[in-house]
Amino acid sequence: MRLLLVEDDSMIGEAVLDLLRAEHYAVDWVRDGELADTALRTQNYDLVLLDLGLPKRDGLEVLRALRARRQRMPVLIATARDAVQQRIDGLDAGADDYVLKPYDLHELLARLRALLRRAAGRAEPVYEHEGVSINPATREVTARGEPVVLSAREWAVLEPLIARPGLVLSRTQLEEKLYGWKDEISSNAVEVYIHGLRKKLGAGVIQNVRGVGYMVPRGSSS
Repeated sequence: MRLLLVEDDSMIGEAVLDLLRAEHYAVDWVRDGELADTALRTQNYDLVLLDLGLPKRDGLEVLRALRARRQRMPVLIATARDAVQQRIDGLDAGADDYVLKPYDLHELLARLRALLRRAAGRAEPVYEHEGVSINPATREVTARGEPVVLSAREWAVLEPLIARPGLVLSRTQLEEKLYGWKDEISSNAVEVYIHGLRKKLGAGVIQNVRGVGYMVPRGSSS
């Protein structure tokens, strides 16, 4: 999953960036509202972690512009503004959830996972499909009841596919979930990771859609 972190405090930003990358998210970090708006206009993200008190352009302005463009990715506001009316303003502007600073990092991760589940149209915390089970909270994977060890990037390819069976993702869309701005993209990376997933989970788990991309097929357990 690819996230945008919008945070002007260097100490907080570095701590959150390290945390998210340790959890195998691809993360881009910007430090002011204008850069955030530019990133959101030009890149695709699965979720935005948005501070409100930003230089150059306030976080609420960024949020309102995002929703005015009908961009639907979930937005989690993380801010030190603790007045009730400010929380209401953020939610009414289109935020999906709120966390107040200073926040517990484990709670932050749990809120992120909950928003990503909701965006995928799921309520259950564990994704199960045709004998494969993945738990985003623990990163545990099983196939036909047996534990399977995935690399961080194999996980990053599998999770968005298995979360939405029947949805076709192109190679470019999967690359966006693997890499941030500063990462070097290998030309055949997606194919390599999908080959590894098929070896570990079964050849039929991920299917090619010729000329379009890849999907986890719909089935009786999806």
